[in-house]
Amino acid sequence: MTIDLRQGSSDHLGSAALAIGTTAPQDIADPRILGRMGGLTTRLAQSRREICAAQAIRYRVFADEMGAHMSPASARARRDMDGFDTYCDHLLVIDPAIDGDCEDQIVGTYRLLRQSVAKEHHGFYSASEFAVDDMLARHPQKRFLELGRSCVLPAYRTRRTVELLWQGIWAYCQRHGIDAMFGCASFPGTRPEAHALALSFLHHHAPTKGAWSVSALPELFRKMDLMPSEAVRPREALSAMPPLIKGYLRLGATFGEGAVIDRAFGTTDVVVVLPRSAINPRYVNYYGADATRFAL
Repeated sequence: MTIDLRQGSSDHLGSAALAIGTTAPQDIADPRILGRMGGLTTRLAQSRREICAAQAIRYRVFADEMGAHMSPASARARRDMDGFDTYCDHLLVIDPAIDGDCEDQIVGTYRLLRQSVAKEHHGFYSASEFAVDDMLARHPQKRFLELGRSCVLPAYRTRRTVELLWQGIWAYCQRHGIDAMFGCASFPGTRPEAHALALSFLHHHAPTKGAWSVSALPELFRKMDLMPSEAVRPREALSAMPPLIKGYLRLGATFGEGAVIDRAFGTTDVVVVLPRSAINPRYVNYYGADATRFAL
């Protein structure tokens, strides 16, 4: 499972005030910083200690709060960790107002894996559930980014924090020339039928198509087409979706064919595909085409 902002983050991604007057260019003295909103900043982890702090936050959200089953090593260390962590970039949300070391100031995280890095190691995490390699092969000239393991501490699950995460991701994409993003988003529970309305909406109204199509691995495939199109009421379907999935829809994402049950995390996963060219222009305006616009 990846793209894990299923921890109850605010449903304000995509509902922010997008007026140009709410943002303004602002010099960032530290070139490591990818964004700033209010008192919070976002940047990449710079040390092993910061990555461990991000893993500890993930454990608090996924294991303690959501009941995910962790490996014995993760349970002993109280850190959600796997082999991908060693070569991924880790986007951090930092609250400098918190007393203590920088590690104590980390309040949110997102794991980023560029295609060039994945090729040098063990591929993409989401390839264990979805046939993403088929999609990648159809776009040999494009650069892909996998998003995953996102979580925010409860006190910071606000519109601003979610906006800041996306500001950081947008700046990261600009710096690395990323053409498309993908990963998994999750519904709680391991019964797709419990999410028949929302899954059917994604199947009928927001499917990946053509060269961007992607499907669950055959041995893991679970139907998303659980209701006929005419029975799906969009307003009700959207209300039944986790905040992250609604946010991706507003951004312009589409969703692959078939869901996958992740029993370790107790979720039903779907794969999200978001080409840069498909991103809603409102968000490009909001964050700045060159990622230099920061909230006052």
